[in-house]
Amino acid sequence: MPANPPFDAVLFDLDGTLIDSAPGIVESLEETFRHFGWAIPPRSELMHYIGPPLIDSFRHRLGLDEQDAWEMLRVYREDYRRDGAFDAAVFPGIVGVLEQLCANGIPLAVATSKPESQAVRILDHLDLSQYFAVIRGASEDETHSTKADIVAAALNGLREAGHSASRAVLVGDRVYDVEGAAAHGIPAVIVEWGYGSPQEAVDAASTVYSTDQLRAFLMS
Repeated sequence: MPANPPFDAVLFDLDGTLIDSAPGIVESLEETFRHFGWAIPPRSELMHYIGPPLIDSFRHRLGLDEQDAWEMLRVYREDYRRDGAFDAAVFPGIVGVLEQLCANGIPLAVATSKPESQAVRILDHLDLSQYFAVIRGASEDETHSTKADIVAAALNGLREAGHSASRAVLVGDRVYDVEGAAAHGIPAVIVEWGYGSPQEAVDAASTVYSTDQLRAFLMS
């Protein structure tokens, strides 16, 4: 470990970065479409719902008005809390990266578009909360839901906890992570094992293809 590592704080996205949560999310989306009697899109289409705030996807992808979009979100959340939230697995190698970062005194935060209470519940269930000084997510009413909002909250949380976070980096898998980091002048690294496409990583500082590469990027 170098005496002066390149980053003094690391923010992690959750879905597609730390955990493979697609099975639970997609199944709850399918159940939501089924609830309303709508044709269920192919799973390849439903994967695009993972990343941005769901309320935005319901508005823009489906063309729903505010009332219908919120009702769809309510139905989705009810199913996801009951059946989908724990249908997720930690990506191989992630725990080793988190352990090494913590062992070297680098504070970590989660910055996710999931509702914060839901993110905490999932991280606790997967025994990952222990690695993070700060966990920040969207508000239940979606007034605080853009990635830029959530990155700001995570950075503020780290600083309030006594960490400098003057050389922070965000690890994510979608263009929303790149844009959210850029809004605060910090670089983003995109993990190839996530749910994004190569085009979404164009403005990222780097793309990594394994947890070994991620560890090297963060600590070399």
